[in-house]
Amino acid sequence: MIGVIDTEGDCAEWTFPAEPGAVRAARAAVRDRLRGWGLDSLADVTALLVSELVTNALRHATGPIGVRLVRPTAPLGALLVEVSDSLPDPPRALAPHPDDEGGRGLQLVASSSRAWGTRPGAAGKTVWFELAVPC
Repeated sequence: MIGVIDTEGDCAEWTFPAEPGAVRAARAAVRDRLRGWGLDSLADVTALLVSELVTNALRHATGPIGVRLVRPTAPLGALLVEVSDSLPDPPRALAPHPDDEGGRGLQLVASSSRAWGTRPGAAGKTVWFELAVPC
């Protein structure tokens, strides 16, 4: 991990180097923070989707990868998760063949989240998704 920007309060942010260990480190950081917030029920799906987006960033971009979580402020709110990288191009959802080993990450994000999207940044882009908090 390059650095922990902030993990207190309603927001947690980390920056990871563009190296293979970033995926594992991002999963662990996300799980730990969600556990600390009492959102254990979202840990598995959040870690999986973060893994997919960090992997995409490793494959297609260069430089550090940012991960940010924003805790819901209302009981029926949503967890906001963002993954940022230096590539300005938005991700493209692929239509993989059944035997393809990759190309399903954005489909997984889209089908598992309440909403998702991308937005440009000052230097790159952010892919975000929301997960509904179970009652």
